[in-house]
Amino acid sequence: MRAWLRHPRVALAARLVLGLVFVAAALPKLADPPGFAKAIWAYGLIPAWGLHPLALVLPWLELFCGLALCLGFWVRAAALWTGALLLSFCLALGFNLARRHPVDCGCFGASAPKTEAERLADMRWLLLRDAGLLLLVAQLLATTRTNQTASRHRGKEKGTGK
Repeated sequence: MRAWLRHPRVALAARLVLGLVFVAAALPKLADPPGFAKAIWAYGLIPAWGLHPLALVLPWLELFCGLALCLGFWVRAAALWTGALLLSFCLALGFNLARRHPVDCGCFGASAPKTEAERLADMRWLLLRDAGLLLLVAQLLATTRTNQTASRHRGKEKGTGK
């Protein structure tokens, strides 16, 4: 099972899925920074002075990480950043869910108006989705760690004449 999870095709699929999700999430935010700032404000977790810088920087970080994953460069760094972003998204959703404060996630741009109960139910599903994406991050990190360890061992063998 472990060998299958670290198979290069599984790693490629994980990279592409994660990368495409982050690219798709970034594009609507880049097109509407004020709308994204409003979505961040609804969470009630960021001070007013941090809203606009976050609304301007976060989508570019998501886009860069998504493209890096899709194109296969700096995969480990991009996976670490996407993992950190997903953890922060989970914490923000979980905190608001715990205090029964419904928010629209703002993940892929504006959504249709929903009732409070619908938004709370959506938040539960969003937490599950983000947990699934975190599993993809974990798979990528395990795969890249294995690849880095193997290449280091090969380098040592070549250097010692083995």
